[in-house]
Amino acid sequence: MKSYPGNEIRNVAVVGHAHSGKTTLVSALLHAAKMTPRLGRVEDGSAITAYDEEEISRRTTMQNAVAFAEWNGVKVNLVDTPGFHMFVHEAKSAMMPVESALLVVNTPNGVEAMTERVWKYAEEFNLPRVVVLNQMDHPRASESVHSTIAALRSRFGRNLIPVQLPIANGNGFEGIVDLVTMEAFYYTPGGDGSGKIGEIPEGMKDTVKAAHEVLVELVAEGKDELMEEFFAEGTIPEQHLITALHEAIREDRIFPVLFASGGANIATDHLLDFLKVYVPAPAERSPIAARAVLQSVAANGHALNVNATSPNPEQHEFVMRKVEDQEPVSLFAYKTMTDPFAGRITFFKVFSGVLKNDAAVENYSRRGTERFSHLSIMQGHSAVPVMELHAGDLGAVAKLKDTFTCDTLGEKGHEIFFEPVCTPEAAMTYAIEPKTRADEDKLAPAVHKIMEEDLLVRFFRDPQTNEFLIAGAGQPHIEAIVSKLRRRYHTEVTLKAPKVPYRETIRGRAEAQGRHKKQTGGHGQFGDCKIRIEPLPRGSGFEFVNDIFGGSIPRQYVPAVEKGIQESAARGYLAGYPVVDFKVTVYDGSYHEVDSNELSFKMAGRIAFRKCMEQARPALLEPVMKVEIEAPDEFAGALMGDLNQRRGRVQGMEGRGTSTLIRAEAPMSEMLSYGQALTAMTQGRGSFHMEMDHYDVVPPPIAEKILATAGRRGADEDEE
Repeated sequence: MKSYPGNEIRNVAVVGHAHSGKTTLVSALLHAAKMTPRLGRVEDGSAITAYDEEEISRRTTMQNAVAFAEWNGVKVNLVDTPGFHMFVHEAKSAMMPVESALLVVNTPNGVEAMTERVWKYAEEFNLPRVVVLNQMDHPRASESVHSTIAALRSRFGRNLIPVQLPIANGNGFEGIVDLVTMEAFYYTPGGDGSGKIGEIPEGMKDTVKAAHEVLVELVAEGKDELMEEFFAEGTIPEQHLITALHEAIREDRIFPVLFASGGANIATDHLLDFLKVYVPAPAERSPIAARAVLQSVAANGHALNVNATSPNPEQHEFVMRKVEDQEPVSLFAYKTMTDPFAGRITFFKVFSGVLKNDAAVENYSRRGTERFSHLSIMQGHSAVPVMELHAGDLGAVAKLKDTFTCDTLGEKGHEIFFEPVCTPEAAMTYAIEPKTRADEDKLAPAVHKIMEEDLLVRFFRDPQTNEFLIAGAGQPHIEAIVSKLRRRYHTEVTLKAPKVPYRETIRGRAEAQGRHKKQTGGHGQFGDCKIRIEPLPRGSGFEFVNDIFGGSIPRQYVPAVEKGIQESAARGYLAGYPVVDFKVTVYDGSYHEVDSNELSFKMAGRIAFRKCMEQARPALLEPVMKVEIEAPDEFAGALMGDLNQRRGRVQGMEGRGTSTLIRAEAPMSEMLSYGQALTAMTQGRGSFHMEMDHYDVVPPPIAEKILATAGRRGADEDEE
């Protein structure tokens, strides 16, 4: 395999809404470049970038996949990404290692929810965007072209402009006209993607000429020398136009629109030509901002304690690393995949220097050294060996010891840290239970391997309910995890809705006596205490006060009273939920010289506590979440109404461009399935963040339903 320098590489993230044809288009590009013997299909599982068993069975992309095409002296690295909103975090992470984004739009469907979302992500990363109107062979495509382009320009601005025009007649989509070279290219549907130059159709000549002039004017805008040339000659020579268009695309002044059909393999060779000529190479990329350890910190040895994936700004300074072979070697692990045969495969971007096969590289993030044996580049699921990778290239290596996603590695003595992509919060949580003891032993290791691949997955035990919980982007995401556990790791589990960690508390004061007496021959049991119980402010927990005077209860037995109260409070009174936020004062009691012991006073404490709870106006508490919701302005009213139905309290609203940010508080029980509801209400264009904030009293009507469902736990076995 040839080694390509940075100026001969194009790194492109293929993004767009689900079912816009991204994976099929990538397969067509590979076939047009003669990288595959036939056109891969999603339907039969032969697509190069859809190799995971879950993706094949569901016929949808669920994770990033990398492939490459060698085309006329350049290597085009293509990162195929999911378009389903549950997996959009994968699309965002794919934008870290690339220099441009290929936005694929389903022509008949036009601008969809994820079209806007991934455009926004590309904007965050300052990536040049090339728009491809795909599925042009669809019967409704020709009538949808103008409305789709109008919708794109309405959403993303007038700088989005066609650089081609489609050729379509009664036989459907036949080819394209290049508005730069003013040539027509014709294709055979289902062929190898190679076009033949022909005449521009007579009926299109005026339209093509007008579109060419509009393109030339837009390219010339803001460039005095081009404007002068344009006014003097009425046009811009082809070579000058190519150079100027390349520069305009690189600077985000123009977002070109092209036309293709991945399924019919039409115009894919021209798309490869366009990527070669017009999108920026890694060598053209501006220097990358990275964090470097301050020399004073390194000298003191404190740098070893820094978490490199999110370095402390006080201990680091920003440096700019050029994407050049002459710089020290540095690379960033942007993806991890677990293969049943090859083990853990690490995908990385070489940001600087030249990485040689079998090189020893330091992992700055985890303070270890890794040997990059069997260096390779990925063609979907297959690894192609290479001897070296230049600055700007994408590579992969198997079986690294301690390297994970978002780690920075490089040459010893040149320590820097590249900023990782922020992963959104998990939107839905389920309780997960292994079906057998054998499954229980395999569950944690299997889930942790999945977590290495997908940074959005969370797996933890709830200390309040003692359940194992698994969190993800939504129900399909979690179901895919469960299916992967079964297929790949042979671990059977069941999913259940998580328990809401309710609490109980009191709202009034009460006093009671707890007396435990038991005589069975020989030594008996005797304990007697009087306690006062009163509420504490929310979040205070439990407080115990010893107010005994005169030795009515010996000092050594007072802790037993406290322990009995705490044990009884942990079992709950109303519905078995722990009692919190109360104060207990033990102020009197009595004892027996022979029959009293710690167990007797622990029982007495339990009895006194239950009697007090009967009088202290017990109440049920529920966890209340702090929620932030961001969605386009047109959905704000519907979201506010939905929050009111969920007993939410809106704390404020803030405008963010064309979006609205809503801050609110809402009970956890009402928000367990909010991710699905938000998707439905906003057509997948909304996002939210949620975290636990505080506990509050459950309204009586709802509390009655909860208590009726939960039922009260039986009385303690040790009841007198």
